[in-house]
Amino acid sequence: MLNFFDLRNENLIEKIQKLKLEKNAVILAHFYQRPEIQKVADFIGDSLELAKKARETNADIIVMCGVYFMAETAKIINPEKKVLIPYYKAGCLMADTAIKEEIIEYKKKNPDTFIVTYVNSSADVKAVSDICCTSANAVKIVKKLYEQGIKKFLFVPDRNLGSYVKEKLGNDIEMELWDGYCYVHDQVSKEDVIFYRERFPKCVVVVHPECRKEVRDLADFVGSTSQIVKFVKQTSAKIVVVGTEEGIINYLKKIAPEKTFYSLYRRFICDSMKFITLSRLYKCLLEEKYEITLDENLIKEARKPIEKMLELS
Repeated sequence: MLNFFDLRNENLIEKIQKLKLEKNAVILAHFYQRPEIQKVADFIGDSLELAKKARETNADIIVMCGVYFMAETAKIINPEKKVLIPYYKAGCLMADTAIKEEIIEYKKKNPDTFIVTYVNSSADVKAVSDICCTSANAVKIVKKLYEQGIKKFLFVPDRNLGSYVKEKLGNDIEMELWDGYCYVHDQVSKEDVIFYRERFPKCVVVVHPECRKEVRDLADFVGSTSQIVKFVKQTSAKIVVVGTEEGIINYLKKIAPEKTFYSLYRRFICDSMKFITLSRLYKCLLEEKYEITLDENLIKEARKPIEKMLELS
């Protein structure tokens, strides 16, 4: 039996679906979104997948259910379209650890260093970077650049993902790491992994590369959210311990209902992702509010490293 909140959600979902058709809108949602947001979304994916979908859509309006930099990226790729975000304060503390002025100053002092910037960054930081990457393609991007003759790198802003790239390509690669991190992933410790290993000896532990090295070293699989989804589809394990934001578990349960999932950390929650609610999404579409607006020159400059990423990935 549906309770009051379920009925309210179903009513909002129905209204949102109607508005989507009327306005020729598409709703893109990250894996970390609430279950009810995932339910109403036209596409669910990680940062790279969302960027590609934003690029491919024929919709007049793109509604990005994620954090602010994701909506900015959608606007950069689709400057002619209206891009909305249901809650404009849905930020990313990791992205905030890097600012344009500091990158410019670093480049002046290190002109021979190639700036590789995680897509989890602001538009103006992207604009002064050489190339972007996601957690799904970071290793591939840096490997290709290295093979092309680029030898010195600065990885911005996540030190954990940067260290993972160095490990995969060989620690002798000359790569400096920005001192940024995701507060959600960085709080997990090796003790959390050990706890589940002891509780469920036959479990598999999958973690995001934004986790610290001590956690990654104890995991069975390290990968982006989309790579975790692929791994879960293929593994024969019946118990999966998930080392990334708990919103993805809702999606994993749908694609692998025969498996049991546990969150690696007791509060593996990105609060900013959860700022997106059905009521905010409905008002966003109804009023076409919280539109992403970026300067034309900023779009032009920020688009270059994103296009380079898409070309190499």
